[in-house]
Amino acid sequence: MQVTPFSRAVLLAATCLVPVMVTSGAEAQPRGPEPRAAQRGTARPVAARPAAGRALPARQARPASGTVQAIDVQGNQRIEADTIRSYMLLQPGDAFEEDRLDRSLRTLYATGLFRDVRVSRQGDRIQVQVEENPIVNRVAFEGNSKLSDDVLRNAVQLRARSVFTPQAAQSDRSRVLDLYASRGRLSATVEPKIIRLDQNRVDVVFEVNEGEVALITRINFVGNRSYSDSRLKEIVATREAAWYRPLSTSDTYDPERLNFDRELLRRFYLRQGFADVNVTASSAELTPDRTGFFVTYVVDEGRRYRFGKVETTSSLRSVTADQLRPEVNISSGDQYDGEAVERIAETMSDRANALGAPFVEVTPRVVRNTERGTIDITFEVKEGNRLYVERVDVTGNVRTQDRVIRREFRLAEGDAFNAAQVRRSRQRIRDLGYFSDATINTTPGSAPDRVILTTGVTERATGEVSLGGGYSTDAGALADVGLRERNLLGTGIDARLNGVLAQRRSQLDFSVTDPSFLDRNLAVGADVFYINRDLTTYSGYRERRYGFALRAGYEYNEFLRQSFSYTLAQRNIYDIVTGASRYIQEQRGETLLSQVGQTLTYDRRDSRLDPHSGYLVRVGTDVAGLGGDVNYVRGRVDGAYFIPFERLLGDPNYVLALQGSVGYLEPFGGKRERIVDRFFLGGENLRGFQTAGAGPRDITPNGTRDSLGGRFLYTQTTEFRFPLPVPEEIGITGRAFVDVGGLSGSSSGPNIADDSSPRVGTGVGVSWRSPFGLINLDFGKAVVKKSYDTTQIFRFGFGTRF
Repeated sequence: MQVTPFSRAVLLAATCLVPVMVTSGAEAQPRGPEPRAAQRGTARPVAARPAAGRALPARQARPASGTVQAIDVQGNQRIEADTIRSYMLLQPGDAFEEDRLDRSLRTLYATGLFRDVRVSRQGDRIQVQVEENPIVNRVAFEGNSKLSDDVLRNAVQLRARSVFTPQAAQSDRSRVLDLYASRGRLSATVEPKIIRLDQNRVDVVFEVNEGEVALITRINFVGNRSYSDSRLKEIVATREAAWYRPLSTSDTYDPERLNFDRELLRRFYLRQGFADVNVTASSAELTPDRTGFFVTYVVDEGRRYRFGKVETTSSLRSVTADQLRPEVNISSGDQYDGEAVERIAETMSDRANALGAPFVEVTPRVVRNTERGTIDITFEVKEGNRLYVERVDVTGNVRTQDRVIRREFRLAEGDAFNAAQVRRSRQRIRDLGYFSDATINTTPGSAPDRVILTTGVTERATGEVSLGGGYSTDAGALADVGLRERNLLGTGIDARLNGVLAQRRSQLDFSVTDPSFLDRNLAVGADVFYINRDLTTYSGYRERRYGFALRAGYEYNEFLRQSFSYTLAQRNIYDIVTGASRYIQEQRGETLLSQVGQTLTYDRRDSRLDPHSGYLVRVGTDVAGLGGDVNYVRGRVDGAYFIPFERLLGDPNYVLALQGSVGYLEPFGGKRERIVDRFFLGGENLRGFQTAGAGPRDITPNGTRDSLGGRFLYTQTTEFRFPLPVPEEIGITGRAFVDVGGLSGSSSGPNIADDSSPRVGTGVGVSWRSPFGLINLDFGKAVVKKSYDTTQIFRFGFGTRF
């Protein structure tokens, strides 16, 4: 056939613009030790050049007329000739048409199966000569260390047994570069090379030079008048590069983090009364040497507002505005706080639900008065849409059983939809500790009044093999070895074996706990333990105990928990030091403890691990005497109340903690209590005093002045926690404290000092959540004490796992 100038132009465009199609091949086989590129053959760089296919003119010029008699295919190796013929727009029996012949050529190129195609007319026959693209034998990566082969392999589209094209290799190169750029490695380079093998196969090797991470060298703010750059740097999640961030990624460039920073800045300004704030832009400029970024946030603060009128209205028949008004903890004249408005709307909705209105919508109506700088708020409470839970779906759990997740839901299928219960369910799932992330999304159900709750979880490792070391004032130098599985076989059962070897304490214990025994509101557990303590420094003896404990507990509701336990333990007081108090000498020997205990806990703290607000009350009772050698009743009441100062001081780490406890031990049945069952005062519960340094003591002249413990104990701690002027990610916080305590009711007899008057210790301390564990340092001074008390100025505690 004749190749016209028009057809040549069309063919040239086709070879340059034809899309690449990769056939669906099997997944790449597991990679084992293989020789490098230089050992397998000559590696050639991959250039994204178009193939040089063309339609050849016929050997004898003939007019474009006649009928196609047959289509001959040559050069194919893997692809069947009939498959190639099926792509032809001209078939035997059709009249020759030059345009359809040209389009057949383009169609064959578009398959992505061929590197070169030649189509020509030979008399009444069409000859198709092809050169197939090679098949990928293996995709490999060389030079990568920061990103594993598995991560890179998921980013590329070339796979073993897929069709190789230079265009596909270049596309994969761009994907790998984008992946490195998202991790802050903008200087990374990637070169795809091929190693030709027999049977038209190739190995594709991506040679990677990862380069250095481009860190954030400077953070700037534009438009901020009320707050300094240094204050706003504490708000955003992005951090400037510093020597003390070797394990952090907050100083690497991440576009998604910049968008998150804009939201953090907006919410911060809303809390401070800037209702019109707008963070208009966040940009990152690459330094000339491409090793760092200058990040800039543009802020339009607007003016600061205060609350004007604050009103509450309700159109519900069963709930009045007066019943909900106590939930409004803002008043006219207060600085505007956007987050407080959202929080009040949520608590009012929760309160209305508790009062018997399951379908509630609370809408804060905002009216700005720009001239006066006030915002009027009206909380409108009305009937919301009637929605019911149609279904609860769980996704993402590979190992954890569905029932372990579902039992944390506060809603069941068929219940009225309740946003507060959804939030609580999500928090309970996160508190399990089995997942790195947990979300609950709502989607429309099969009817307008139905919703589907879809829970998505991302599992993380729950097994721990721990080796630790450290030092504490009480135990001395210590080593810790442990084996723990917090989600045994995906059932939620917590099993632990732990051993501690220290200068003054050794301990070995095994425990197992099922938090939902038989899928009921019942936590059941058991412990087996061996403990050896050296108390010669404080009371002149050593103590050894071993035994087991059985536990069971349940929840009355979200905040009230009840637990019971039974303990059977053999105790031995031995190695009493020479010259020890005769009251200690009387304690020598073994006793068997058979004890039943209960604990009732009411917990309204915002967090069990790091509380900032709320309170806790715990009441415990132990009764010994169901067999064994000792009879007593021991009761204890503990309480804590946390007051946040965030609204006054602008930082959530300012917290006032008030804590107290009272304990009493009463023997019965004519049996005296043992010293190992008494209370002791000093150290952790009374800083400024040595462990067991306050309370009843044998003050016999020239004696060992042993601490004897007591039957009645009371303590109270007032502690103000505050951030220190160091970067927050270092994890150092400070505290100032005043501890008060008293202990009395020991053995009766001469030379025993037993005074229940209060002792007082005061001081300061710091806590560091270091990469090696929690470190506590306290400097305390005993300001009210007795002459026989022993004091301690510096207290240090350290523990670690690695």
